[in-house]
Amino acid sequence: MIRLPEYIGVSAFGIKIGVVVPGSDIVRMTYDALAKCYNDGLLTSGDTVCITESVVAKAQDNYVTISDIAEETRRKLGIKPSDKLGILFPILSRNRFWLVLKGLAKAVPQGEVVVQLSHPTDEVGNPVLRQNLAKELGKTDNDIITLEEAGPNRPKHPVTGVDYIKLYSSAIIEQGAGATIYFSNDPLKIIEFNADAIIVANVHNRNETKTILEPVAPKCITLESLCNTPPGPWSEWGLLGSNMSSGDRLKLAPRNSDEIAGHLQNKVSEGLGVNIEVLIFGDGAYHDPSTGIYELADPKPTFGMTSGLTGKYREGLKYKYIVDEMWYRGAEISSIEDALKAKANEPIDRQGEATEGTTPRKIEDVIASLADLVSGSADAGTPIVLIKGML
Repeated sequence: MIRLPEYIGVSAFGIKIGVVVPGSDIVRMTYDALAKCYNDGLLTSGDTVCITESVVAKAQDNYVTISDIAEETRRKLGIKPSDKLGILFPILSRNRFWLVLKGLAKAVPQGEVVVQLSHPTDEVGNPVLRQNLAKELGKTDNDIITLEEAGPNRPKHPVTGVDYIKLYSSAIIEQGAGATIYFSNDPLKIIEFNADAIIVANVHNRNETKTILEPVAPKCITLESLCNTPPGPWSEWGLLGSNMSSGDRLKLAPRNSDEIAGHLQNKVSEGLGVNIEVLIFGDGAYHDPSTGIYELADPKPTFGMTSGLTGKYREGLKYKYIVDEMWYRGAEISSIEDALKAKANEPIDRQGEATEGTTPRKIEDVIASLADLVSGSADAGTPIVLIKGML
């Protein structure tokens, strides 16, 4: 039996479960992996088991094609193939939006797609235009900047080198539609292009943006409203949280994630006698200090979880403050250690000096971000992450 010694604090392990395909029983596969952990002494009550959303959605066969998106867009917005479709504030991403854009453009193959991009970055920090371009042109950030004014030396992705303006233009034209792309931070500017319908495509501020447009744009929805109801593949999040799959298919975010988390929790309790919490995670809330890109392209880090995680915060005392304070008052090390042990069981005073610098964070966000960093890319083969000592 392998057991972690008591001097180990919070720890996280990536766990392999084999290949997941549509129709796989993800709860059973995860349970079998956890049973091995239990037999090796690695799974105990109080642990948190995290499952990446990708394998949950894959097991649900939760895929749509660009044709599905096109049909859904025409149906939800009541538009014709020859109409003009406005797309407001999409993020720049091959994985997250490129195929979505193809599906939206396919809805108006004899019409036009008008794309308004924010600048100098998109919502998650991908560079769009030079930082001071608007000022150089004698404009404000809310004025329209055309492609011609932006010039040929637009920023490319700082790591991959992708020119997203070119990529997005090609995606639209490939579907037969005309492509108009411009830049402005004022969402109302898109009204000037007389679109027959508008899709608000930003992720985190979508509802605020939609509220601004609704009084002047009756046919206005967010990506959350597309592919969000049965029959067929669907997710409560619609196209938000979708990922590029193979060919012209996208994987939607998983549906009913809370239920799946609860099912696994009950199965582990009944089968192994261990009380765990379960969380289904997407992107971690990671802000890359090298590029300035905020990696959270999902609507939130957690798609579903068990009730024991709801409303909880990770917070605590600033131990180094207590140690320094007692040490410089002449306390012995043994006294300091006793004080720390005693304070560990006291209620947290969020206003107290001993908690300064330890801002409370939602436990679901902290755990999901840790799990995302540990699980790595799909080629790591560890879609399950076991976290110990967090709760």
